Amino acid sequence: MSYFKRKSMIQLLAEVVETEHGLKRTLTSMSLVALGIGAIIGAGLFVRTAAAAAQNAGPSVTIGFIVAAIGCALAGLCYAELSSSIPISGSAYTYTYATMGELLAWIIGWDLVLEYAVGAATVGIAWSEYLNNFLVEVMNLSPIAYQWCHSPFQESVDGINGIVNLPALGIVTAISLLLMRGIQESAFVNSIIVIIKVAIVILVIALGWGFINDLNHTPYIPVATTYTDHDGVTYNFGGILGILGAAGTVFFAFIGFDAVSTAAQETKNPKKSMPMGILGSLVICTVLYVLFAHVLTGLVPLEFFRDPEKGGEASVVAAIQEAMPGYAWLSKSITVAILAGFSSVILVMLLGQSRVFYTMSRDGLLPKLFSDLHPKYKTPYKGNLAILVLVALFAGFVPGNVVGHMTSIGTLFAFILVCAAVIILRKKEPDLPRQFKTPWVPFLPILGILTCSAMIFGLGKENWIRLGVWLLIGFVIYFSYSRKHSKINHDLS
Repeated sequence: MSYFKRKSMIQLLAEVVETEHGLKRTLTSMSLVALGIGAIIGAGLFVRTAAAAAQNAGPSVTIGFIVAAIGCALAGLCYAELSSSIPISGSAYTYTYATMGELLAWIIGWDLVLEYAVGAATVGIAWSEYLNNFLVEVMNLSPIAYQWCHSPFQESVDGINGIVNLPALGIVTAISLLLMRGIQESAFVNSIIVIIKVAIVILVIALGWGFINDLNHTPYIPVATTYTDHDGVTYNFGGILGILGAAGTVFFAFIGFDAVSTAAQETKNPKKSMPMGILGSLVICTVLYVLFAHVLTGLVPLEFFRDPEKGGEASVVAAIQEAMPGYAWLSKSITVAILAGFSSVILVMLLGQSRVFYTMSRDGLLPKLFSDLHPKYKTPYKGNLAILVLVALFAGFVPGNVVGHMTSIGTLFAFILVCAAVIILRKKEPDLPRQFKTPWVPFLPILGILTCSAMIFGLGKENWIRLGVWLLIGFVIYFSYSRKHSKINHDLS
């Protein structure tokens, strides 16, 4: 039994031919760009920006966004080449299987749970936070009681302990049911939401620019020191380490563009559409992110974001209410757009997770239920239900800051392996048709590996340990179940 047996190109391309008997090909280039933007603009921009400014970098969080964008762009170029060469569902898992073998493919497939499933839970928690703001500021109703919208590990300033995050559970359930209905319907809903939330982001940038106070941007890069928040957690603040920490934190804001590659088997012309969807959504969102962060940190001083009552939940709305008198309508519009935007992020995350598990199940590494398709809708509905349970546990019972950092470090690790996969596949399959080619190989992929490694370093030891524990759990599952049911190893036998 070989742990490093690779899937051949013949096997992978045969799976493409089988697509007409499985997932439907309905997505276009514009659908993929919309899916990418739908996943990218969400909790990372509206929640993590304020957190990174408060904990790590102050106004220089914009530089953190640029560092994160560089890492994503380098990984995005690699994703574009691999997705146009190997147009199969599964994203980084499939690419790793084709280049580095089954064991590493399992590691990356298990790691992608951190990106997609835990990422969906993170955004579900943020959705819950903004729901309270919507109830109070827009609907003039009472907020949901603290204990019913926070995890058991959280405590309010009044000493109230959380029990379960019911709104997060509710939105994750609703989106999962929509995905079971079909990819085309889900993509249509996502496209409408994308138009709304991009318009709101542009409004904040355009209107907020005139309210920027230059004193709030002075100094733009704070002197290197440390900052301890109200929960007793200490962060590197200011200087290079602060910027790297901010990059690792706001990196969550970019998660999603790679989820486009998981829909390869549902795309009409994946060799052309995949690169456009991945890189197009990344470029659009990077420009919006840097401008948005510059405006947000200019509206209010740093201490505003460090106030748990203002800078934590619904920080963007609070900043606009503080610094832009007369624009109450804008803060209300943002609240509505954010709720809709978070919904589209959850949709794409859950889509990505179900398609990765679909491919792993077809390979025998996960139970068959993850690849069972609905007889009418042709969606992996049983897998969606199983993923719903997993995501619901994280969304309902784990604090948002914990799952957010787990998502970031898991995604960075996946990006490192994707960059390495391009180099290896160029050596092992030099004649493979490539609709899109990453320039300057191996220089750019190596630079991508180094940039993502630097951001992992910036996230700190606590998150390294969480990643290690998560991977150990994955090894237990692999050696107790997956290797015994692996189709490729059965073929060898």
